[in-house]
Amino acid sequence: MLEEVERWLSTHSWSVTDRPLHQILAAKHRTGQSVSVVLPALNEEETVGDIVAIIRHDLTQQVPLVDEIVVVDSGSTDRTSEVAAAAGARVVHRDDILPRIPTVPGKGEVLWRSLLVTTGDIVCFIDADLKEFSSDFVSGIVGPLLTDPGIDLVKGMYDRPLGGAQGQGGRVTELMARPLLNMHWPQLAGFVQPLGGEYAARRSLLEQLPFPVGYGIELGMLVDALHLVGLDALAQVDVGVRKHRHQDGQALGRMAAAIYRTAQLRLARGHLVRPSLTQFERSTDGFEPRTYSVDTEERPPMAEIAEYASRKVA
Repeated sequence: MLEEVERWLSTHSWSVTDRPLHQILAAKHRTGQSVSVVLPALNEEETVGDIVAIIRHDLTQQVPLVDEIVVVDSGSTDRTSEVAAAAGARVVHRDDILPRIPTVPGKGEVLWRSLLVTTGDIVCFIDADLKEFSSDFVSGIVGPLLTDPGIDLVKGMYDRPLGGAQGQGGRVTELMARPLLNMHWPQLAGFVQPLGGEYAARRSLLEQLPFPVGYGIELGMLVDALHLVGLDALAQVDVGVRKHRHQDGQALGRMAAAIYRTAQLRLARGHLVRPSLTQFERSTDGFEPRTYSVDTEERPPMAEIAEYASRKVA
């Protein structure tokens, strides 16, 4: 491991207990910064309500840390929107944000558009499929941004159990993202959960970054932030254990392909010759190929969007 990374791990890798809530609140009051929490959601009616309710109870009613909770529904066919609204979130539908630009499927697309419908100086992203959720996920990753003006982006780190086995979750991280980062961006080798969906950043950083529209968003954001603000502006916080719905192996293969493509563009700023992935499924006639397109689109930095610039002026 690089000496720079070893130093970073000792100075920019914390536990949620390192910053008590009263210290975080005092920093928020002193600096006057506002905090938005965004949950990108697609068919998450079973979990999104509990997450919103816990954040609202713990961090808006009990203590005034979070200023707004926004659920961006990316086309759910279940009761995600109704459940989220009933729990106290403001629900915005993806297609209603920046309608002049047609939407495409993908998590990164939703996060990018969320910048237009939130106001916080600090934006905290939380996946909507978490189980046994704790508001420590929010306060833990927001804390360094409020208390340290030199920090621009904070990733959550946690244990990810799989089927009762500790530390076996995050399969795409271990098989794809971590080798890519260690080989091509070794300064980022210290991140425990580089693909984790729980992270917070200053709006001033997010609005300068391109957003891969799909699963490449987390790796792309980390790499681009490294180049834009440097390693010492990045940090991570241990928030405990993350339990969520796991995807099957083929879905993970598609995720890995999108992440590889995101890395490839950042290495060469070129294009894949064949931006697609063929997988195989057994049928009564043997193995049949299924070909899926790999996300090939990225949204420009939000600061370049006229509607966003005019909103800031207003």
